[in-house]
Formats: sequence, C-alpha cells, structure tokens
Amino acid sequence: MTEAALLLKQSLGDFSPRHAMILGSGLGGLADELEDARRFAFSELPGFPQGAVSGHHGSLVAGYLAGTPVIVLSGRVHYYEQGDAAAMRLPLETLAALGVENLFLTNAAGSLHQDVPPGSVMLITDHINYSGMNPLIGEMSDRRFTGMSHAYDREAADAMRHAARALDIKLAEGIYMWFSGPSFETPAEIRMARILGADAVGMSTVPEVILARFLGLKVSAASVITNFGAGMDQSELGHGETKKMAPIGGEKLAAIVKAMIGRRE
Repeated sequence: MTEAALLLKQSLGDFSPRHAMILGSGLGGLADELEDARRFAFSELPGFPQGAVSGHHGSLVAGYLAGTPVIVLSGRVHYYEQGDAAAMRLPLETLAALGVENLFLTNAAGSLHQDVPPGSVMLITDHINYSGMNPLIGEMSDRRFTGMSHAYDREAADAMRHAARALDIKLAEGIYMWFSGPSFETPAEIRMARILGADAVGMSTVPEVILARFLGLKVSAASVITNFGAGMDQSELGHGETKKMAPIGGEKLAAIVKAMIGRRE
C-alpha cells in the first residue's frame, strides 16, 4: 500500500469508494459537485506528481456523487511535462489500494469529424498509442505484458450510453489517438490520424488506461471535444481554446456521469 493510501485511509475513515475519476483540462468543476467532500492537494500526498498545466488543479477530492462514494483526481500530470509516461502510476496505485474498482477518465480532445463539433462529448471505445511510449516500460514482472483487447469496459460504456439517452444528450463514439504533445498536431498528422481510424486526438489518457488495466481496474473514458483537428478550419490551435471550450461539453459530460454512476451501483 502506498504511503498516500495510508494517509488517506486514516483521514477518510470508513469511506469506501468503488469508483474514481480523473478529470481533464477545464473539467474540474465536477469535483465541486461532490457532497461531504474532503479535498487534498497533490502536494499533501506523498509521492503524488506535481503538474504545471493551467486548467489542472492537482487535487484529490473524496465525496459523494449521486449518493455514491467517489474519488476524483482533479487534474493529471502528462507525459509531455517531464517525459515520464508513468507519471500517474502512484496515484492509480493509491486508488487501487483504497478499494477502487472502476476508473472513469476524461480529457479535452480535438475532433476529426465535422459532425462532432466543439462542445460535443465522445465515448472512447478504443485507442491508438501513436506516441510509442508506454508507462510499463521498466516494470520487471511478467504483469507488464498486460492485455489490451478489452481496455475499455463494455458494461460501463453501456451505462454511459443509457445515461446519455435518458438525458437526451447526443453522445458520439470513437477511437482516441494519443499524441505526446505539447505542440498540437499538424494538418498532415490529422489526415494521417483519420486514415488510421482515429476519431479524436489528444495528449493524455492512454498511459492511465494502460496503468489501470495493469492494476486490474475496469476503465471507461470520454472526451470533451474542444476543437477541430489542425487544418479542418482556419483557426490556429492553442491551450486557451481548450480551456474556453471544455466547460461547454463538460456540463453535458457531468450530467451523464452523475446518471451513469447511479446506474452502476
């Protein structure tokens, strides 16, 4: 058990979460909706990584969402910050040690389809690790050969679809391609991504999916679409656009997640 998990167990007492979430750029508002919430800055938790990306608050919040005990990591550390694909390993090990079984990941992403515009929400059904990096490089046990045929949990995906239909929120679905960042993709890279079968592109999530499956957690994930891929319109991409647009789709995703959590209990 990690030192952070021991500290959290002492602080949270009988709190027993089965569900956890990692919130991407501009999506931290969902953490504010937890009831009876206890908040811990990453800097208070031994071994937790310290990120430096605006829009990522870097805190762990434990509380109740739709009456369900949940832990939310508001913010994450990315591969592009320090060149470490396994930067989120200790936080995920901490979640597993606390009894978490189901991990829901969110991110801000660029759409590769004109009919999935900024403000949309996309259920991730699979991914392409275009970066070539893997957070299990250096792991010495045979557990490093983690199967990824069913990386994204089908039951959780069905729960998300049901929740979106019940709320009359359009939910796109597709394959997420991980680029290392921090620079945005070129128009040529976006054309390549479409040829390879990707539906959205981004700079996170995939390392956490691999680590979560390594740790035996069930995974589901969704992207909030904040922009079109490079070359699909006349604008130049930047992080400001991501932060501006993420809350729009984030409101839809928050509503879906609350309904989804209730359905999975």
